[in-house]
Amino acid sequence: MFSDFIHQFWPSTIDGLSLGAVYALVALGYTMVYGVLRLINFAHADIFMVGTFAAMWTVKTMGVSNLGGFALVGAILLSALVAGTVSGGGAVLLELVAYRPLRKRGASRLAALISAIGASIVIEQLFATIVVPKVFGLPKEGGKISQAYHFVHRTNVIDIGPIKVANDRLIIFVGAILIMIALDQFVNRTKLGRGIRATAQDPESAVLMGVNIDRVVTATFLVGGVMAGAAAALYYARFEEAWYFAGFLLGIKAFTAAVLGGIGNIRGALVGGVVLGLFESYGSSLFGSQWKDVVAFSVLILVLMFRPTGILGESLQQARA
Repeated sequence: MFSDFIHQFWPSTIDGLSLGAVYALVALGYTMVYGVLRLINFAHADIFMVGTFAAMWTVKTMGVSNLGGFALVGAILLSALVAGTVSGGGAVLLELVAYRPLRKRGASRLAALISAIGASIVIEQLFATIVVPKVFGLPKEGGKISQAYHFVHRTNVIDIGPIKVANDRLIIFVGAILIMIALDQFVNRTKLGRGIRATAQDPESAVLMGVNIDRVVTATFLVGGVMAGAAAALYYARFEEAWYFAGFLLGIKAFTAAVLGGIGNIRGALVGGVVLGLFESYGSSLFGSQWKDVVAFSVLILVLMFRPTGILGESLQQARA
């Protein structure tokens, strides 16, 4: 068992980093909404799922296959733009329909949580019964959409002894890091970003200072949805599949990453995602792939036992450039 782990250490590390980058991007949506509204947006996982279909539609429309080099980078970038636009729009619509009416009426957070769960089920079933079979014409096998459109020609762009990095893994990790740096700068250096942090710290004082709360909340959902869409495009580049239940387990793990790094902390989402991805990948090497989820959630429990606020434990409103 341990010899297998040593033998697979570098491949597991590379897989863990790329998978962790996807977790981190999705976790950003959870952590931003929680930082502003103190709400766990469980429907965010389905916004990610919508993005996977948008990415698949983009690849199908382009009609490309076996791409490599800059052509692959361009295809992933285009699919990320489309998926980010669709998921961002979906997140804004979700806020307008499922959350804003409750917020205007002063409903409890429990009511918002129930609304999030209901919205999640509605989105999943909408895609399972209407969008997937009637719009995409894809069959369901055992509840999973099996057909996909393959477009990645995988080659090793780094090949140094035991370290072999495939092109899709490198693009996913570097792309996710660049997106998260851009988001961090947006939150810390722009006027709207300062409004988001002010609202997260003290909504009442923010209103008195002229901050439009509705605009801030909409922007928060929009940014979180764009992050989920970008993650969906990277996810599709790696796994080349899309199905209406894709967001369920990945969404739970992304939320786990947000909690692991420190819920409400943008940089914590990055740290939590990478740590979770690495431990999940290492757990597969040590104990077998059937244990990877057990290892991932066990790490969460252990971290929270000794550091309940997460690894970084800094909330959104305290973030500084």
